[in-house]
Amino acid sequence: MRRCVCPGSFDPVTNGHLDVVERAAGVFDDVVVAVLVNVAKKGLFDLDERIEILRDACSHLRNVRIASFEGLLVDFARQNEISVVIRGLRAMTDFEHELSMAQMNHRLTGLETFFVATNPEYSYLSSSLVKEVASYGGDVSGLVPKQVQERLRGRFEDGRSNSR
Repeated sequence: MRRCVCPGSFDPVTNGHLDVVERAAGVFDDVVVAVLVNVAKKGLFDLDERIEILRDACSHLRNVRIASFEGLLVDFARQNEISVVIRGLRAMTDFEHELSMAQMNHRLTGLETFFVATNPEYSYLSSSLVKEVASYGGDVSGLVPKQVQERLRGRFEDGRSNSR
């Protein structure tokens, strides 16, 4: 069985993330979308919300499952018998950071990283940018799944929230 992991914080998941997951699901038999638990960072959405949103957003993909992990990705991959990481690249600035992580993961356990060039439609898109636009009341439709849009609206009701 060909198994891969698509790791990230997904705070929130964007249509760019989903594009990468869908493309991975077309190549691999089993795709694990792994949500990073970062206790040092307070996210907009808690872990349970991010997992719930991802389960809903990926429900049409029969070979995708959602999990969470804390610590090193290589440990999660080893425990789940995963040999490939899928990472989306938006621009050259992503590449430098992603390459060093890929090389370290390979050095630690032999974990391979496959880079997927982001669909140009989403090349500028990031979770941080989505949160910023939503916090000022901007329209993020077409950038995130409907569930995320609704939850963002709830978080930033008047567009002037201090939760940025």
